[in-house]
Parts: sequence; C-alpha cells; structure tokens
Amino acid sequence: MRAFFILVTLTCLADSQHQALMDYLERRLLAIEDRISVWHEQTNRFATELREFKQLMVAQIETLDKNKETLRMDLDSVGTRLERVEREMDYLETQNGAQPCVDVDDKLVEQQVTVVKEKNKAKYSKATDCRDMISSIKAMKILKRVGGPKGMWTKDAGSGSGKVYIFNGTDQDTIYEFGSVRDFTISQGTSMAKSLKLPSPWQGSGHTVYNNHAYYLKQGDELRLIKFDLRNGSVVDSAVFPVQNHIPVYSLTPETIIDLAADEEGLWAIYASKETEKQISLAKMDANTLDIEQMWDTPCPRENAEAAFIICGTVYVVYNTALPSRSRVQCVFDVSDMVTNDDAPLVYFPKRYGSHSSLNYNPLEQLIYAWDDGYQILYKLAMKKKLEHF
Repeated sequence: MRAFFILVTLTCLADSQHQALMDYLERRLLAIEDRISVWHEQTNRFATELREFKQLMVAQIETLDKNKETLRMDLDSVGTRLERVEREMDYLETQNGAQPCVDVDDKLVEQQVTVVKEKNKAKYSKATDCRDMISSIKAMKILKRVGGPKGMWTKDAGSGSGKVYIFNGTDQDTIYEFGSVRDFTISQGTSMAKSLKLPSPWQGSGHTVYNNHAYYLKQGDELRLIKFDLRNGSVVDSAVFPVQNHIPVYSLTPETIIDLAADEEGLWAIYASKETEKQISLAKMDANTLDIEQMWDTPCPRENAEAAFIICGTVYVVYNTALPSRSRVQCVFDVSDMVTNDDAPLVYFPKRYGSHSSLNYNPLEQLIYAWDDGYQILYKLAMKKKLEHF
C-alpha cells in the first residue's frame, strides 16, 4: 500500500513537471510569435519607407534632369546674348567715333568691317530649292476697311496656323489677332480679335509674323529689332540693326525705316542708309538669333517706292505710277543672280485708294496681304519658275 502511494505521488509530480514544461514552452512560443509579428510589421514598414524613398529619389532625379536641361538652355541663351552685347557695343563704339587712346581697337573694327564686306561678296547659299518668281497678279479681293491709312496685316508666313494679325498705324503697341480670315471679315472692327499688348510701340509698317513670333522695329533713336512670342506674350530676343545713318527705305512710306519680310528662305530686312542714299539695301537674318548673315546693295531706287515683298530670295519693289490707281513692280533684285532687273515682270497692282503702306507675301498661300489707305486687300499671284523665260 505504501508503495502504491509513492507511485501515485511520483506520477503526480511527473505530471506537474510535464505541465510546467508545457506551459513554459507555450509561453516561449507565444513570445516568439509576438516577436515574429513585430518583425513582420517592422519589415513591412521598412519596405514601404524604402519604396517611398525610392519614388522620392526618382522624382528628384527627374527634376534635376529637367533643371539641368533648363540650366543648359539658359546658359546657351546667356552666351548668345553676351555675344550680341559685344557686337552691339562694337557697333555703338563705331557710331560714337574713335577715341585717341583706342587706336588698336579702331584697327580691329576696320578688320571686322572688311571681313563682313568680303563675306557679303560671297555667293548666297540658298536654304531651300525654291525657284518661284511672280508672273502676274491673278486676282484681287478687297476684304474690308479697319484702321487708319497706314498699317500692316498678315498671316504667319511660317506656321500655317490660319490666324490673322493686324498692326494698325505706324506707332502703336497692340496687335489684334483673329482666328481666321473669315473671323476678321465678319468682325465688327476688332470686336472678335484677341489683343496682344507689346512692351513698346513699333515704328513704321514693316513688320512680319514668322513661326509664331512677331518681328518689328522698336520705336526709338536706335534701330532695335524685337522678336515677340505671340503664344506667351513675351519678348524672346532683341538686337540693334548694325546700320549707321539710316533713312526711310521707301520715299512714299517715310515712317518705315526697316521693312522685315519672311519667305521660303526665312527672315529678311529691307533698309536704306545715307551711304547708298538713292538705293535700297537688303540683309538676310537668322530668325532665331536676329544675327545678320549677309547684306547686299540693290540697284532699286528709293524714290517713288511704296513698298516691297520677297519671294524665294527675290526682292520686288513696287512703285507709284503716273497711271491712276495703279502701282507697278519696276525693280527686281535676286540674291542668287538667277533673275536680273532687266527681267522684271510687268506686274501691275490695281490698287483702288491711296498708296500701299505694306505688302506681305505669304509663301504657304502665294498671296500678298496689302494695306491700302486702311483697306485690307488680298492679291493672288500667278507664278512661274526662274530661268523659264531665258
């Protein structure tokens, strides 16, 4: 009997120790599970933070790339502007005269002038294979009368957007933009137009619109050309036109000192100076930088000239005639020497009112946008190829 009690006691003791061991193991397992759960939470949190950090870094890198490109463009622009400032300073120094202490600089200026003159004697390198020349006026359409006796109206000669731009007067600072010729035609005055305010008034009526930019001469003593972005309403660039002793380019339009034009070849400037007082001069310009690429003295006289336009690098100067209500192309100058003044076509403009203050050729439509005593006129051209008549 005693042995039985001892056995029972040992059994109970073993069961008690076994239960204690099981309880201990269970507590350890629960602790391990808690730690594993905490580890999972921390891992997930760390993974989320790492993913967010990666996205932030990617966004920062993209922003840095964009800022790098913007900075590069700004540096390029600054470099271009510095070069232009240097050229303008050289030009202003030549205008102000030489000082006794700058003999070496004078020699350098003379050398630069010589280089430019030699470059101007070089054969013109055409940007396109355009060989069109005017044959006759095919049709004429008077759209309406908006504005004063002198002004300019045109479409974009480079983009084909269809928009119409009105420059009313010779000393204003607001361009009127219409969505189309039809909008301009049916509008009561400029009621349907968008007004584009310029930072400074223009001078004359020799403006042009090319590749979404307006090019005009700023009113003032110096010949400062302005490149104005029509999309965001800001001045993109400006440059002093390097001509001393400038005079009106057309005797019948004395307000116009420089007549800017755009054709298939790009941007041009028609001007005159006292050095060639009786004749008109021509310059090919870089539309992006406003740099002068090449210059020519034409045989076309200023006297009795109304306006001019350019087609495929050929300047057609229009003169008032003794015939009532008619103007005529009487002088032609081709920078490629494919057409001479003796080959000038017998082209009459059947104007109805006064004198043309501007003639703007649109190469995309082969139309001339004319301003005649406040009337807006379209001339449709008949064209032929250069050298066909030889």
